[in-house]
Amino acid sequence: MEKTFDIPAQKPWSGIVKKGQTIRIEDTYGQQAIDTIFYCADDFTERYSSQDTLRAQGSAYITTGSQIMSSEGRVMLTVTADTSGRHDTSAGCCSCESNTVRFGHDTLYQHACRENFILELGRHGMTKRDIVANINFFMNVPIGANGAMTVDDGISAPGDHVEMVAKMDVLCVISNCPQINNPCNSFDPTPIRVVIKG
Repeated sequence: MEKTFDIPAQKPWSGIVKKGQTIRIEDTYGQQAIDTIFYCADDFTERYSSQDTLRAQGSAYITTGSQIMSSEGRVMLTVTADTSGRHDTSAGCCSCESNTVRFGHDTLYQHACRENFILELGRHGMTKRDIVANINFFMNVPIGANGAMTVDDGISAPGDHVEMVAKMDVLCVISNCPQINNPCNSFDPTPIRVVIKG
């Protein structure tokens, strides 16, 4: 069985991925950041942990073979395919407040990933307190020799995808990033596709 979800530019989405199923996140047009948080479907207090995920990999990035870890130290998903090469999990999500600080007060009105997460989490009885550090699939965040991070031009091409097999039932919550002030979306947010199969 296969379910396909086409997510419009700048919009949120969520869905359940059952243990053993594969979720495929596709950067349909290329150079689009896809902010993602996973929650244990049986207990939302257990959720994605960027710290545990980085520690488990011994790497600053997520790619094929990476284990997506929970706040309880359990494997949530395993990355089985990745045509892009690496994905950030340190830079976090954009917000109206951070946009204002980074890009000026005239950006305050612009929609952001934090607001997308708040809207989508509300559908599952959660609030802004349940937002944690997320994965930025397809976002290019080089780390300099001095440890400084920058958001750079995307490296993903149209149709690039990442696939993960769920090791437990998970709720996947996505913000198809609406950012237009830095190059994470090539200054032009585009639609994406999610496929759940198995």
